[in-house]
Amino acid sequence: MSAPPVDSAPARLRHPVDEVLPVPKLAIYGFQHVLAFYAGAVIVPILLAGAIGLTTEQLIHLINADLFTCGIASIIQSIGFWKVGVRLPLLQGVTFTAVSPMIAIGLAAGGGTEGLVVIYGAVIVSGLFTFLIAPYFSRLIRFFPPVVTGSVITIIGIALLPVAAADAAGGAGPTLNPSSGRNLAYAVGTLALIVVIQRVFRGFMATVAVLLGLVIGTLVAWVLGDAHFDNVATSNWVGVTTPFYFGWPKFSVAAIISMIVVMLITAVETTGDVFATGEIVEKRITRDDIGRALRADGLATTIGGILNSFPYTCFAENVGLVRLTRIKSRYVVAAAGVIMIILGLIPKAGAIVAGIPHPVLGGAALAMFATVAVVGIQTLTRVDFHDHRNVVIVATSLGLAMYVTAQPDIAKAVPSWAQIIFGSGITLGSITAIVLNAVFHHVGAHRGPAVAGSPGALIRLDEVNAMSRERFVDTFGSLFQGLTWVVEAAYEHRPFDDTGDLRRAFQDALFAGTREEQSALLSSYPQLGATSVATAQPDDVSFRDQSALGLTRLDEKDHDELADLTTRYEERFGFPLILSVRDRDSFAQVLRQGWARLENSPAQERAAALVEAARIAGYRFDDLVADTNPVHAARSGMGTLGSQT
Repeated sequence: MSAPPVDSAPARLRHPVDEVLPVPKLAIYGFQHVLAFYAGAVIVPILLAGAIGLTTEQLIHLINADLFTCGIASIIQSIGFWKVGVRLPLLQGVTFTAVSPMIAIGLAAGGGTEGLVVIYGAVIVSGLFTFLIAPYFSRLIRFFPPVVTGSVITIIGIALLPVAAADAAGGAGPTLNPSSGRNLAYAVGTLALIVVIQRVFRGFMATVAVLLGLVIGTLVAWVLGDAHFDNVATSNWVGVTTPFYFGWPKFSVAAIISMIVVMLITAVETTGDVFATGEIVEKRITRDDIGRALRADGLATTIGGILNSFPYTCFAENVGLVRLTRIKSRYVVAAAGVIMIILGLIPKAGAIVAGIPHPVLGGAALAMFATVAVVGIQTLTRVDFHDHRNVVIVATSLGLAMYVTAQPDIAKAVPSWAQIIFGSGITLGSITAIVLNAVFHHVGAHRGPAVAGSPGALIRLDEVNAMSRERFVDTFGSLFQGLTWVVEAAYEHRPFDDTGDLRRAFQDALFAGTREEQSALLSSYPQLGATSVATAQPDDVSFRDQSALGLTRLDEKDHDELADLTTRYEERFGFPLILSVRDRDSFAQVLRQGWARLENSPAQERAAALVEAARIAGYRFDDLVADTNPVHAARSGMGTLGSQT
């Protein structure tokens, strides 16, 4: 029978990102994105209009233009064309980073529409600049390893939580009332409702938990007289934004430079959001992806300047929503874009959405922003924290970001040109992470982290790379019961870029060994609970392994039961029961899994034993590192060789 043609191979199956859902689901999921995004979308024109002295009528036009252009920008980013658009479920909105510079530009130009046209001139040029530099900026992707992207994503989530908290307390400004019991009830009630829906329901209902929370919370507030829709009656049915509605743009060199700086900073935030979304949808992000995302930012910003809107970037609120709902299709965001275009053309529809009470929106935002932080933490789990440099990078960037977030008036202590950086915890934290990563990992020569030895005789990464074969085997031989073939094979992979690279070399060598070598290794492990292990010195590697769960001090009953299991196991498979004790929670779990493994086939059990040997070696490697790094030694819950790479 001939093989199936290549075109019918499973490789042609669509990635969930490219799945086109039925229209009703697209509409519902898209509307959920719009509700989650709406308050953040309109806040920038509201702040700007109030600061530079625009009329209410002009503000309404700005909001309509903003929503209309947000829709276009989101479709460009999610659907894409040519080399524009990252083709991920990323919704676009006006960047908060631009608020202060735009206000300064507008006031310097005299305020009102005179200031507005100067702002638009700078926005248009900065958008074109971003579009043109996108492929060059994307080449910097090597400066965005997990230690940077994880830090940036975590910072984005945590730094946005105060915004959600302000909404939950009634909204920033005169309506803010943290002591209001009603505000607390609406916010916590909405959050609790979202949690309950996700816990009780499965499938479609769970994916629209945020939407249901917002709708039900708003209905309850309306019944109690705390949600108002008076603006619906006074709003127009149709409102179309036209190019250069406020006049032809004017170009100021100082304003353009200021806005270009904003877009460079925004490019960093966009990069973080793209990596975050890639993590969520399980799609690898490449240099080309970053380039396409930044081109979309630049094009959308240019269109924004023409259609009376502002600079655009990916919205972290909706990154969190993708993670909460687990709906990965980019066409959902495109549907949200269509809905925003409609809202931008129908002010009455926008007025209905604007009637959602701040505390209800804040309760939902708490869940979404915290979810973004969790994605960052997940990314950081891939970071080699045995390397103290990475600890410094994450701690410093996170600390400075929270400093500025908790004390925003700090920006007033620096010159005006630096306020754009110190005015945002996300900006300061992101730049700090990038700069420190470059300083520690890319600038100049370094000795590298300590990876073995004792505090008095540390062995560092550059020394490992310079070791003779004999010293390398002597240093790391204990990872595999003193047998040398695994360590000798790993030695051939020098030089090692970091401790993660060193760990992978041991893994590759273990699983690439011959059947005879692997059999010898499996046979070299002592039995679980063996008397020879229990009476060994505390620094013996097997004693360390088994004492973690008390197997070196079992009572007679437990010892006999374990001995019965291990004897039967060795009789069946020809080698001792190998099990990473430090991965188990109790002695009962060790027994339960051991008896279950007796039912495996010899081939399956041999593979399982090798995996367990790799995990044991991982913990032994952690023990070596802990002896050299006081920060690492103070931490608990060390990972395995497999989980840390």
